[in-house]
Amino acid sequence: MTETVMVERRDEGVVVATLNSPRTRNALSGEMADRLSRVLADADTDDSVRVVILTGAPPAFCAGADLSRGSSVFAAPSGDDFSACPLDPTPSRIRKPVIAAINGHAIGVGLTIALHCDIRVMAIDATYGIVQVRRGVMPDAFSHWTLPRLVGLGAATDLLLTGRTFDGHEAARLGLATRIAPTDEVLKLSLDIANDVAINTSPLSVALTKRLLWRSFESDLAAVGDAEARGHRELFSHSDAREGVEAFLEKRRPRWQTSVPRDWPPDSAGS
Repeated sequence: MTETVMVERRDEGVVVATLNSPRTRNALSGEMADRLSRVLADADTDDSVRVVILTGAPPAFCAGADLSRGSSVFAAPSGDDFSACPLDPTPSRIRKPVIAAINGHAIGVGLTIALHCDIRVMAIDATYGIVQVRRGVMPDAFSHWTLPRLVGLGAATDLLLTGRTFDGHEAARLGLATRIAPTDEVLKLSLDIANDVAINTSPLSVALTKRLLWRSFESDLAAVGDAEARGHRELFSHSDAREGVEAFLEKRRPRWQTSVPRDWPPDSAGS
């Protein structure tokens, strides 16, 4: 059977996870979601992984939910354990940076899962939309939380209530796209960003920064300040805080020593 998510390990600890159902434009099936969740969970605790890139097999990133079963795909769930988010963990919950290389259309859940990525490189001419209200359901994957924090309440209201589509230029204007590029350059640009992070940033510094960023909207100013102070004290105790300065002064590549699984502070609420 064809792997629904292909995983490729690149140099510098970069892992590329590719949604792999081009016949359906990588529509998200339950099997694909389970596989991607395992890839993300494994990356969180694997020291050899520095950055994850999530992309799609051409010609799309992800066309949304898999509608091959027709209208029954939205049948009422039978159990009490139903979640409107297909991924567990989401990219936002792991401690490694996740870059969405959105190399084609991203519709519905195909876009709402990308909202959990730390960086989104989006194709200029692709079509994007959170269209669930046009299918008789509603936006998913915590998009009522993520989208307003990325683009503001007014723009989020427009996109979620109308279900309209838009292109990469508008995604950039809204602040949804971190960067935009022609479709055939999206993955290359994402790899360039990933390699820069993997080479030039300390693993533990990035992990603590990412965790605090994603939790900052749930915290007040004082709590964020306390977390920054705890993080600084923790990082000062590791050799990376000296190595980063020495590498900069000596104009050489850093030799990082911290490990996210090994050195993760107990008071940072685990993985």
